[in-house]
Amino acid sequence: MAGDAHGTAPKASDAQPAPRTGPPTPGAPEQVSGNVRFSIGALLLGLLLAALDQTIVSTALPTIVSDLGGLEHLSWVVTAYLLASTAATPLWGKLGDQYGRKRLFQLAIVIFLVGSALCGAAQDMPQLIGFRALQGLGGGGLIVLSMAIVGDLVPPRERGRYQGLFGAVFGTTSVLGPLLGGVFTQHWSWRWVFYINVPVGIVALAVIAAVLHIPRRSAKHVIDYLGTFLIASVATSLVLVASLGGTTWAWSSPLIIGLVVLGAVLIVAFVAVERRAAEPVLPLKLFGVRTFSLAAVISFIVGFAMFGALTYLPTFLQVVHGITPTMSGVHMLPMVAGMLLASTGSGQIVSRTGRWKVFPILGTGITAVGLLLLHQLDAHSSTGVMSAFFFVFGLGLGLVMQVLVLIVQNAVSYEDLGVATSGATFFRSIGASFGVAIFGAIFASRLGGELTAAFREAPLPPGVSTETLEADPRGIAALPPPLRPPALDAYSTAITDVFLYAVPVALVGFLLAWFLKEDRLRASVTAPDVTETLASNPVERSSYDEVCRALSVLGTREGRREIYRKITDRAGYDLLPAASWLLLRMRRHGSVEPARLAERNPVPLSVVLEATRQVEIRHLAVRRGLDMVLTDEGREVSERLARAREESLAELLGDWWGPDRPTDLVRLVHELNDELCGSRGERPQSERTVTPTG
Repeated sequence: MAGDAHGTAPKASDAQPAPRTGPPTPGAPEQVSGNVRFSIGALLLGLLLAALDQTIVSTALPTIVSDLGGLEHLSWVVTAYLLASTAATPLWGKLGDQYGRKRLFQLAIVIFLVGSALCGAAQDMPQLIGFRALQGLGGGGLIVLSMAIVGDLVPPRERGRYQGLFGAVFGTTSVLGPLLGGVFTQHWSWRWVFYINVPVGIVALAVIAAVLHIPRRSAKHVIDYLGTFLIASVATSLVLVASLGGTTWAWSSPLIIGLVVLGAVLIVAFVAVERRAAEPVLPLKLFGVRTFSLAAVISFIVGFAMFGALTYLPTFLQVVHGITPTMSGVHMLPMVAGMLLASTGSGQIVSRTGRWKVFPILGTGITAVGLLLLHQLDAHSSTGVMSAFFFVFGLGLGLVMQVLVLIVQNAVSYEDLGVATSGATFFRSIGASFGVAIFGAIFASRLGGELTAAFREAPLPPGVSTETLEADPRGIAALPPPLRPPALDAYSTAITDVFLYAVPVALVGFLLAWFLKEDRLRASVTAPDVTETLASNPVERSSYDEVCRALSVLGTREGRREIYRKITDRAGYDLLPAASWLLLRMRRHGSVEPARLAERNPVPLSVVLEATRQVEIRHLAVRRGLDMVLTDEGREVSERLARAREESLAELLGDWWGPDRPTDLVRLVHELNDELCGSRGERPQSERTVTPTG
């Protein structure tokens, strides 16, 4: 994540990291202060907690239902968290801009920890659902603010490296969530799924309080409170209709009809409010872009299928196959492997070829096939067959997830880049909420009927009824052996029918993908990092942030030595990359001491000395004591090198670098260029007259 969650990202000089121990070297990583490392670590802990709680509950759900009852409300344990987190995200971002991100991040941790402790102590299902919503409220803040604070700590050129760390956390939670949920449930209690957050969160809170120091800047925003409330209310109303209609209440009941009418009224109100909002949470003009509208619907479908399956596959494995909670997490790994493999591979191919349309078509098609395969599972399916079907399903999701954000970024103008990116992920989050709720409604509806049909002619033992088996799946183990298979088959059919009902939804995505227009990719658009694809992550960002992210990703892939080689060639010189690096530092600082550069950096002394000899032989620099300073000819060469880098950065911006280019893009190019040429904070201590503050 590059920059703030909103507004303009800070200049490198404003970010106030601790002074570095020496200048950067070609191809060598830069040194960052211990405080920054600790701060990044605490941010990663906060992000880990929020991302983990989207998936860790899934393997614990069967046990939670057995303990608390309320199988018909099982889906809301997941849905409440997703809805609250999604709705709160844009508010956390803008409030952080106005009132300071450090305090808001600490508040988000506290809310999350209070919610976690209350979830662990819940005595019934309604309590747990309410506390999960509170937990999600804090979780939304942890996601958006942790990524925004990185922009306060790290200058643009270095952010690509940290984006990789945050992406790794999201990818890891997809694997660790089901596994940890199973381990805690099996060996301790399902309550530890929530209690474990408390000590980890306290550590993160303490580290943030002690070492995180970011400048107190305010960026005034007109926060769209009403729009945020309305869109959250619309989503909640429609999810209630989907989850309660036909199960708790009949479709024709006044309550369901009332919820439908309320949802329609709220949609009309939302449209009216967004048309007049100064900074709308979801600008309506985006829906005038065909690609955005199509990608939003496909994103909704991806979230629908992904989280619906993640929620109910562990129940199938634990109840129908008698697999332990821990092993049910292990059995889910092929699906996660398929997602990771496909999303990474498709992103690389798109970045190299510029062709992307095949991936949403293939992805939605394979997802539909995967859902059909999951429908074929039963109590007799082997581990190998289940793993293969899980892998196919994950492969389909991975193929389509990676490119949807890219498609949207490529289709909109610069001014809408940030909000379009957050809009695409926002719809996936809403789809996840709907998927879990609707899957749950279908499962609850089908299970009662299947159990009744299974034991219509085979009487159950005294004290056991279809209602008790429905409320507590552990009761199946107490049945006489001849009666267990019908009960297991009833559970199997109820769960796998859920996947069959999801197939038409995936096919709608498949058909819509054919209508996407494969526009030429902008040079500045690169495949999104994992944080935008593997998890529900509706982070609202500015357009500046998105371009900064793309350029930092390109810079990370390019490598420091390769950058210096390219700008040297572009400027028309045959200098060593290290010589160009040395000249640019002299241009920036006035003088440098080669021996000190070698001493303070892992680059070999021989490379520094060879570069020094070359610039001396060519009369580009001369010695003054221990220092090297530019000659008139060297100053001219260094200026051409700096211009070459600036031109190469401008080229990466593609058609955004036109006659009407925004001033913040001009500033970004200058910032990145200055950092490559040597920022003030990089200068060796002996060469500074004043110790800089940032």
